[in-house]
Amino acid sequence: MFKHLRITAILLSAALLNTFTAAGYYSFKLSDSYYISSGSDLELSTFLPITADTAKEDSLAAFYQNSSSTCTASLKLFGVIPVKTADIEEIDTPMLIPGGEPFGIRLKMDGVMVIRLGSADTKDGSICPAKDAGLRAGDIIESVDGNIVTSNASLKDAICKANGDKVEIEFTRDGKQKSCQLIPAYSLSEDCYTAGIWVRDSLAGIGTMTFYDPESTTFGGLGHPICDSDTGVCIPISEGSACPVTIKDIIKGEKGEPGMLEGEFSGNSDTGSLLCNNRCGVFGKMSAAYPKKEAVPMAFKQEIKTGKAEIICTIDNNEPVHYSAEIEDIDQTGKDNTKNMVIHITDERLINNTGGIVQGMSGSPIIQNGKLVGAVTHVFVDDPARGYGIFCENMYRYGTT
Repeated sequence: MFKHLRITAILLSAALLNTFTAAGYYSFKLSDSYYISSGSDLELSTFLPITADTAKEDSLAAFYQNSSSTCTASLKLFGVIPVKTADIEEIDTPMLIPGGEPFGIRLKMDGVMVIRLGSADTKDGSICPAKDAGLRAGDIIESVDGNIVTSNASLKDAICKANGDKVEIEFTRDGKQKSCQLIPAYSLSEDCYTAGIWVRDSLAGIGTMTFYDPESTTFGGLGHPICDSDTGVCIPISEGSACPVTIKDIIKGEKGEPGMLEGEFSGNSDTGSLLCNNRCGVFGKMSAAYPKKEAVPMAFKQEIKTGKAEIICTIDNNEPVHYSAEIEDIDQTGKDNTKNMVIHITDERLINNTGGIVQGMSGSPIIQNGKLVGAVTHVFVDDPARGYGIFCENMYRYGTT
């Protein structure tokens, strides 16, 4: 009898240990925040059942009667064992038109970005005033002695007018406002005063439209930030525009060599204005008529499952086409807002033409079960048939921040 009791105790201890191990696993895997549709419960597709408890009541019922649309809930394994807390926001499910069309991007920076340091050949030898002042690549210069800098020319003019006197530089580094004192040097070869820096004030490129919101006439694309090619810094924009693009050629992706869609700007007018470039993509407002297509519900991240899906992109005839794909992995934690899913292209038509995912396809919508779940963002360099995707809700959530 005692032997049976001992065995039972061991089994119960093992089960309890496994339960708490599972709770720890889900604490790591689940998100800290969720959207839910108006009037619905949070349902998580987990192997073991996890429910949401607002701690105010035994269920979410009181939450739906509350005037607030947000609450903090305790996620509990088997409805008993706390896993983690999460913010839950109730919203009307956005109805969005999936894109797939390429579009041109013209950005004018908010200030000028230092892309590299140079030197001035002075009578005392080669020096770099910018380095001596503490400036470095990636810094965004906003003003000189209080005068707003909007271009390379305006920066050069402000430095020259100082005539060698010390100037106050206001700049941004890693999102933080900073300032420094810079003493321009007289360059013998340029015959003028210089700061010893190379800067960039604008950028152009192409990407793919992810969605259009017919109610607000706003749109989102790319699914990742536009960053400076030299510094890797996300480009702050003062103004920008979207314009038509025609795909002219495809450089097929190979293992170790990312491919590319080659396009050129077309048409005589812009199709929209770009208002925001952030960690989740570029966002703006459409000024031209958008093609009349059916809007679909935006999927919340907890609705997305591994398995069959489609992506929409344009590679020839300049018309968006649906291609088969698989969602192989999902990360709800959102530690990297642009790499929430692993996408595997399975459609032989697309693989034969492009090798899989190529540059220029960033922003291609991902569709699953009739819902817009996200967008393609990156390609795996060693396997161009696979890459990352972002949740559409991340683009929707951060589209105006």
